[in-house]
Amino acid sequence: MAVKLGIVTSEFNYNITKMMEERAQEHAKFLGAEVTKTVHVPGVFDMPLAVKKLLERKDVDAVVTLGAVLKGETGHDDIVAQHASRKIADLALQYDKPVALGISGPGQTRLQAEARIDEYAKRAVEAAVKLVELLK
Repeated sequence: MAVKLGIVTSEFNYNITKMMEERAQEHAKFLGAEVTKTVHVPGVFDMPLAVKKLLERKDVDAVVTLGAVLKGETGHDDIVAQHASRKIADLALQYDKPVALGISGPGQTRLQAEARIDEYAKRAVEAAVKLVELLK
């Protein structure tokens, strides 16, 4: 039986995250996984509620999060990335389902984020699929 994935993608920096989502979809198919639901949220900070809703679904074995947090003039990028990653980890433990962190940053430039599109998208999908298979 194929691993069923949900994907949550940030719309902030969408020129980057759209490509991440495309690569994640392709890699899921390559691994024999099925993407059953995709949700777009305004930004990385907004992901936890969408992740929670996907984890509650019976047709989702794991969730992949995709986003790009870029360095700005303040420490806002650190706060966003730390908050999101902590809540995402908490939700995985609460729902006993894997949630893979495919969010690049903080502290990166746009060029760095663009260079990390494939790596982060594919690694997140691989982590989600492997964890589901290991925990069965």
